[in-house]
Parts: sequence; C-alpha cells; structure tokens
Amino acid sequence: MVQAAFINPLSEDGKQIVRELGSLDMVSTTNEELIDVINHTKSQEISSEIPQNYLDLALKRMEWHLTRKNKNFNYKEYSFLMNKNITPFDVIAFYLLCQAIAIKFGPNSRESRVMVESEGELIESRLGELAGWERKEVVTLVLNSLISYSSIKWTFFKDLLSSKKLNLQDLILDKGRIILNKEEFLDHFGDRIKHRDPEKMFELVIGDKVKELIVTGMVMQNTENYMQLVYEKSRREIEPNPVLLELADKVSKLLSESARNYSYGGGFATDVKASPLNPLAFPPCVKKVLEGMKSGGRNDAIILFLTPFISYARLYPGVFAENVTKRVSDVDPHLNAVQNEILPMISGAAERCTPPLFEDQPQEKVNINAKMGFGMHDTLELKNEGETLWYTPMSCEKVKIHLPSLCKPDKTCKSIGNPLSYYNRVKRELKNSKDSRIDQRDESSSKN
Repeated sequence: MVQAAFINPLSEDGKQIVRELGSLDMVSTTNEELIDVINHTKSQEISSEIPQNYLDLALKRMEWHLTRKNKNFNYKEYSFLMNKNITPFDVIAFYLLCQAIAIKFGPNSRESRVMVESEGELIESRLGELAGWERKEVVTLVLNSLISYSSIKWTFFKDLLSSKKLNLQDLILDKGRIILNKEEFLDHFGDRIKHRDPEKMFELVIGDKVKELIVTGMVMQNTENYMQLVYEKSRREIEPNPVLLELADKVSKLLSESARNYSYGGGFATDVKASPLNPLAFPPCVKKVLEGMKSGGRNDAIILFLTPFISYARLYPGVFAENVTKRVSDVDPHLNAVQNEILPMISGAAERCTPPLFEDQPQEKVNINAKMGFGMHDTLELKNEGETLWYTPMSCEKVKIHLPSLCKPDKTCKSIGNPLSYYNRVKRELKNSKDSRIDQRDESSSKN
C-alpha cells in the first residue's frame, strides 16, 4: 500500500516519520538504507551522483524540478523519486527543504515559490507512475485526511482559488456546496441529466481528475503555509541550525545555475541575458520619456510605459523570446538592481517632468511598485511580491494608440514591434561593432 506521506509529506504519517528522526545530526551522514532503496529502483541509472544522505536527496528533489523540462533531461537519473519505498527518506528531505528555505529566504522568496511548485509537480508525476488502483486508493486516503465530504462550501478553497492553485471551473457546485463523490452527484443531479448515463457523467466531469487537482493544490497550499509558520517561528529564535543554512545556500546556487543555463520553465536560454542598461540602445520613445514629459500623457508615460520597459530591459530582456513568466525576484533575488539602477532611472525621468510627477502626484510611486509586481504599497518589498503582475513592455502599436506623442520612429523602428525588441537589437549591434573594432585594433597591433 502507498503511504499518504508519499503524496502528502505533511500528513500524520509524514509527521511521525519526522518525529522518529529526532535531531538533524545524521542528515549529512551516508545512509545505506537510502542507497539500497535507490539501487533497487526499477529503471534507475546507477552512478556516483545518486544521493548518499538526506541532504543530497533534498537537492536532487529540486534538481529534478529545475531540469525535467529540458530536452537533455535523463529520467533514469531520478527514477528513485517515483519509488514509493523512498517515502521515509523523501519526507525528511521535504521538511529539510521547507525549513531551510523559509528560515534563510522567507516565504515570499523565489526559492519558496519554486519549492511549492516542485511539490506540485512531484505529486502529479508520482500519481502518474502508480497503478490505477493504487492511484485511486492513495488519492482517496489523502483527500479524506484533508477535507470532510460532508457539506463542503466552495469558500473552503478560497486560498487555493485566490492563489490559482485551483480554478473554480474545475469544481461542480450545488447551492455553494462542492460535489465530490458519486452518491452526492447522483443525488443532486441524477434526475436532471437526460439522455446520458448519470454515472458516466460523474466520471466525465468529476471522477478522479478533480480529486487529484484538489489534493495537489491543497498540499501545495499547505506547504506554503508550513513555510510561513517556520519563518515566523525562526524570527523568534536566536540562531538557526547551520545545516539548514548550508542547504539553503546550495538550493539558491542551484536555482541561479539553472537560470543561467536554461530558461526557467523549460527550454534553453536565449542569447538575450540580463546586464546593466545601455542608454545608447534605447529607442526614441524611451529617450523622449527619460528627458521628461513636458506635455500630456505624463503619468502613463512614466507608469505604464517606462516602468515596464526599464525593469524588463535591465532584468529580463529575453521575455518575449523565452515566453516564460517570471517575477522580479527570480532574476534579482535581493532587489539590488531594482533599488540601485531601475528605480533611480524611473525617478529621474519623473523628476524631469513638468511639473515633477512625484511632487505633483506622490501616490504614483505606489503604481510603479504595482507595475513591477509588488502590490499597492508605498515601499517595494519582497513580502508583497505577487500581489500584482509584473507588466510587460507596451508594444509599438499600443504606444501609437495610447501615447502617440512618443512615437517618432527612426530607421530601426520600421522592422520592430516592441521597444524592448529595439533595445535588444541595437544593444547587440553596438556590442558586435565594439568587438569588431577591438579585433581590428589587435590585428593592427600584431602587424606593427
């Protein structure tokens, strides 16, 4: 039988596994039982890279998530993660990751977000590997421990719905109550279904799929909640365990290496990488706003146009090529570039407006934070990230419609659809031109 902890490490049997471990003294010691489980996993590729202890297993968990969508991913290196016998070791690895990340980086960090996402993907993959009867059995077991079937209101899932871990359209409701089991479905809808078999309709619209979505979403949400609790508790303690801090640093390094080598979410990274801004490559419309708006459209030019452009040009210039949604903290974890480069440039443009934007309308600082994804707050802080979206740069077509005074196209603009594309192209041309001049100079020097 599959343990509930294989799918939900936060279950009662998962908590019992943690209690039996006791202290963290042994988590970095070679664990022969773990190695034996891995060596006896079907299809497992045995190499020197297999986890030797709990800390290794924790990092492999994250590595699997970060690399599994890349075309060179080797499934056989991670087969052990789908082995139900890994459960007692995997649960410890889960708790180590949650605690390390929450203590070092907090619940609103990119590390925390990736941890929650990785847990969701691991649950989906594990369920997909189980035999049909095992899958149904463990989903029912976990679901029964998470919720009571009697009179579940849709508001029970308000956190899941607000965080988009579950969509309201995935649920079948009757007068605000969620219908999950066959008996309830037949009782509420059986007489209303005409010309179809009500039992087959249940399997079609609810069945196991919705239950698995709920289980996955709830475990992800509970993982998030657990890290929040760990973080709050850690603020009251004097000194975190060094083992956890070391693991957190390794997780952060793993994420940074993945971001450099691959576009997060799959596929190889483009050649358009984050780097300090080069004003020489800015398109005419951006240069005009940076000079200070002297006429109408001042607010929209700074808030809706310049803020997304400057932030993406500095932090994520390849957004349209990679087509992967990111948060600012994914590419600027400590907001150093935001505070030292991006906001000063935007503030400078606002100051040069007539009248100066923030003197005239200081509340617009809040809108700048919001357009970068940090909610409607006076100060830009990591804890608020995700409350709003990080707006992508306005297209040339939208600039022409909403801010026509900015659109004074030059030769390069004719083959461009977005100011950010203009910036990437000209920046690349400037670099190639500079490299060419250096090559010519070196060649001339060698002749002399």
